Amino acid sequence: MTYRAPVKDMLFDMQALAGLEQLTQAIPAFADHGLETAAAVLEECAKLNEGVIGPLNVEGDRNPSWFKDGVVTTTPGFKDAFRQFAEGGWQGVQHPEDFGGQGLPKTIGSACAEIVNGANLSFALCSILTDGAIEALLTAGSDEQKALYLPKLIDGTWTGTMNLTEPQAGSDLALVRTRAEPQGDGSYKVFGTKIFITYGEHDMADNIVHLVLARVTGAPEGVKGISLFIVPKFMINADGSNGARNDAHCVSIEHKMGIKASPTAVLQFGDHGGAIGYLIGEENRGLEYMFIMMNSARYAVGLQGIGQAERAYQKAVDYARQRVQSRPVDGSAKAAVTIDHHPDVRRMLMTMRALTEGSRALAINAAAAYDTAHHHPDAQTRAEAQAFYEFMVPLVKGYSTEMSLEVTDLGVQVHGGMGFIEETGAAQFYRDAKILTIYEGTTAIQANDLVGRKTIRDGGAFAQGVAALIEATEGELAASGTPAALAVRKQLAASRADFLAAVAYIASQGKANPNAAYAGSVPYLMLAGNLVAGWQLARSLLAAEARMGEDQPFMSAKVTTARFYAEHILPRTGALRAAIVEGADSVTALPLDAF
Repeated sequence: MTYRAPVKDMLFDMQALAGLEQLTQAIPAFADHGLETAAAVLEECAKLNEGVIGPLNVEGDRNPSWFKDGVVTTTPGFKDAFRQFAEGGWQGVQHPEDFGGQGLPKTIGSACAEIVNGANLSFALCSILTDGAIEALLTAGSDEQKALYLPKLIDGTWTGTMNLTEPQAGSDLALVRTRAEPQGDGSYKVFGTKIFITYGEHDMADNIVHLVLARVTGAPEGVKGISLFIVPKFMINADGSNGARNDAHCVSIEHKMGIKASPTAVLQFGDHGGAIGYLIGEENRGLEYMFIMMNSARYAVGLQGIGQAERAYQKAVDYARQRVQSRPVDGSAKAAVTIDHHPDVRRMLMTMRALTEGSRALAINAAAAYDTAHHHPDAQTRAEAQAFYEFMVPLVKGYSTEMSLEVTDLGVQVHGGMGFIEETGAAQFYRDAKILTIYEGTTAIQANDLVGRKTIRDGGAFAQGVAALIEATEGELAASGTPAALAVRKQLAASRADFLAAVAYIASQGKANPNAAYAGSVPYLMLAGNLVAGWQLARSLLAAEARMGEDQPFMSAKVTTARFYAEHILPRTGALRAAIVEGADSVTALPLDAF
């Protein structure tokens, strides 16, 4: 089965939900980047990923990257595919034209990112980390650093990494021990070990630009004493060419459950006198700068979840159309039929479809908010859009990745016993998807962000504002009056009430009883993600009803999918509300020594 990029659905979301045409009219920099541009870009992106990158997905799982004598060799075909990816300008889709990028809106760039992740998750990871390095340098790098590093990162000649984690310091970065010693020439010598470094060593690019968290000698303890450094694999000559090898070396790569083709490196800095590094921005502000990379990566990981879900759905549909098993329960045929005739298989396929389309709508809507926040000429509009985007990021990352586990699990189930057999390929999506709920901040970390920074901090005011927007959509559904619109409105209103009850509880308990508030953090994230995705699908229903004459089969399917989501997935919010509001005490009631 070959991957097929869901271009039509993406363009529909851009037009109907993200308002791409209105966005390009309001933002001068995007004046030439409307739906016509989006369609052309996505079609070209689809060609590369369907024809070149996608077919390498299975090969990467069966013949992963390997390590020998300090060298990492990637899966056969990856190096050439990355060359085509870079030459096509895909690394620079949404980066500034000043440094060689295409300067397209994130709304378009995010769709391209979903496509490459759907085609080949292990391959896509290299570009995601490079995107994060680019964002950090754009924000905090000096003019000299930008001029030196950005053009080659954007054109794919070099790639980037993010070096946070150490053996003793995972999510708690206050425990970082890697140290940086100032030199007389303005550089630093970096010493330490970093683990879980995605594409920390590979053979696909001429140089690797490591962004490394470290403590300058004498810096304060804790997160306030962390700085961020550029540590290139090869030093860079005055003419921009590679110079001597820096003292930054890969000592091993991990053997993993999934994403096997993506080399996850253990990097050692300074074993031979010190790795030369260059400070980004100011000393002791490294965590602030690294969060720029992390937020970029967190949104991107949400897209990874959507891409994996889409691919698992496509494979399940293809299998269900071919696998003949049992007569239909309604007696409509006397012989065995393909399993897509059976109600429970159709339920599973509809669940996979609805969850995937809901999460895609969530992510594209968030991307439009990002574009508005960064480029709209009106300051107040920018501020409002930024607040909305920040609220959405933990939902895109947390909900979409948890969603991908459910969808890829269902994909295995649709295949039955054959899904448990590696040769069919369904299991790879399930194995690959698991990491998505873990790296770049676990689901619990996203949930803590949603609870602490996005709900308790303002007493739930912003969350209540989102609920008000949802209520306005309920009014539009009522005005439509169609059976599908009224069915969606009924459940959307019930789920909004569940959300508001959860918001009120968490806001009231945040300071008085923080254990109670945070005990329900992941259920709260899943409730919010479920509701906001359902809201976006409700909006898609309204848009599809209005455009039924354009493409009746496609628009009818959008209406049906939105109704299915409302009737089968939105009701989950009731159970989540009960767990949050009524179940906090039982989370912490059992003594620790009783586990």
